[in-house]
Order: sequence, then structure tokens, then C-alpha cells
Amino acid sequence: MKLPRRKFLRLAASAAALPGLSRGAWAQAYPNRPVRAVVAFAPGGVTDTFGRLMAQKLTEQFGKQFYVENIAGATGNIGTAQVAKTAPDGYTILFAFSSHVVNPTLFARLPYDPINDFKPVTLAVASTTVLTVNPAVPAKTLNELIALIRANPGKYSFGSAGAGTQAHLAGEQFRLSLGLDLVHVPFGGGGPAVAAVVAGHTPISFGSPQAAMQHVKEGTVRALAVTSKARSQLFPDVPTMTEAGYPEIEGDSWVGILVPAGTPADTVGALHRESMNILAQPDMKERLAALGYEVVASTPEEFAVRIKTEIDMWAKVIRAANIKAE
Repeated sequence: MKLPRRKFLRLAASAAALPGLSRGAWAQAYPNRPVRAVVAFAPGGVTDTFGRLMAQKLTEQFGKQFYVENIAGATGNIGTAQVAKTAPDGYTILFAFSSHVVNPTLFARLPYDPINDFKPVTLAVASTTVLTVNPAVPAKTLNELIALIRANPGKYSFGSAGAGTQAHLAGEQFRLSLGLDLVHVPFGGGGPAVAAVVAGHTPISFGSPQAAMQHVKEGTVRALAVTSKARSQLFPDVPTMTEAGYPEIEGDSWVGILVPAGTPADTVGALHRESMNILAQPDMKERLAALGYEVVASTPEEFAVRIKTEIDMWAKVIRAANIKAE
């Protein structure tokens, strides 16, 4: 039986459309299975807490599970190396801490390339470093403190969360930039470092907002400056180093999202888009502020530039201060 011409043409057009339909409309969108989100540190730290908050929100946004896997060791190097060697398909992401830009100089050799083995998604959040002093220190401003240290070489010391930490680097950057005779005292965390200032054992501390915030509110320490480019929303009355006249003293700790190099651009775009939506949510900003972090929400390109810039910046400080990994 012969088909009428009009019906034949309709059927032929439908058949021709099928291959395109199977590739396009029938294709599964990213992600179509659970996504592993690596935190290269032990559970309980700031990166881990941020990672779990973010993974929960990404799960809600995408409708597929994002689950955190902690792969700790060597100041983040072990977990980071594992992500670098993972298939670049978007199903393994890294919540990277700012040690990512410190480790290339702190360690003689890395099992990954911090720039070429990864694609940036976003620098999500950043946290300033706060310079605090014991209230008995006769300095109400940063410039008064600098004058005091210069008048008493070798007498003053500063505490930090430990050798090679962001707080230590900030303190060394301060010391080196101003040519101060200031001794570093490493502690086993930001809390003990600030507690030593409260007790009067160490006159000065460089530390995280989370460690210092309550003590500043209670007046048991005095905050003199922050190292961020702009004033911290968490310490709006505390001037920046730049405001005090020292623009070369600047640096934050941060958490960002990286994926293995070679991850498809549309996958990176999807992760970036949903991350921006999450970081704009008021409840997320509140929870991050409690951790001492403020939202940055950069583009992938901005994050790439920052990684390169900060690797160079901290390399100068680490080499000049002869800081070694512990």
C-alpha cells in the first residue's frame, strides 16, 4: 500500500529528528550521580565545616548528592594530590584551603601542580587575620605598637596558630615589611594563641576572627588592625593595614572550589552558577560569618589570577623568614 505523500514526509521528518533528540533532549544533565567533594583536612576544621555546608546546599540545588570525603595529611597535600589525579568529569571536586598557595614553597616537592593540575570554579569565602594585643600593652593604635616594638628590640613576641599557618605568615609579613625585631611563638591552634595574649604570656597575636572575636567583644584583647584589603564586616571598627599606611601587608585565608584540569567548561559553569546562588543566600552568609568568613564569590578567572599572585607573594615571605613545614 502506498502512503500519501504528505503523511510520508511527516514520518520522514520525525525519523530524521530522532538522532538529534536522543543526543540532546534525552541526554542526562550534570550531575546524574553523586559527586564526591574532597576536604584535604580532618573533620571539624573550618574547611570541613564550610565544605559540609556547601555540599548540603549543592545537593539541594542540583538534586543529586554531594558528599564530603576527608582525606587529611601533609597540610592538605595528600587529598589535593588525589583530586589532581582523578578523572576530570565533574564528579570529584576539591574544597581547597589557602594552604594551596603556601604549600608550593613550604614543601620542597609537591605531588601535584597547584596551577596546571586544576581548574578554578570560585574563590568562595575569605577570612582576614586580626592583630590583637593584651590590654596592658601601651599601644592603642597600630603605629603606636610599631613604635613600641622599635623602641624595645627583641622584647616583644607574637603568637600564631603554628608554623606555616596563615596567622604565622601574616605575622612574618608584618615583621619583614617593617624591619621589626619580633619573635614568633607558635601554638597548637588559634585558640591557644589568643588565650596566651589574654593571659599576658604573649603580648601580640595574629589570628583568625573566629579565635579572636569573643575576646575582642569582652575587652580581654585589643584589636589593632586586620590584614584584608577592606575592613572586615566582623570587625567594622578595626582599621586595615592599608589604612594605617602599610598597603604591602595584606592577605587572607580562604576556601575555594577547584576541579581537576580538563573538566568540561559547561560542568565548571554549572558548579559556578549554583555556587553563586548558594553564596548569595542570607542564611548561608550568616552561618559563614559565625565561622569568621565573608563571601567573595569570585569568577573562575579571578580565582585563577589570585592563586598565581598569592603563590608568588607568600613564597617571598616564606623564603625570607626561612619557614619550614612541620
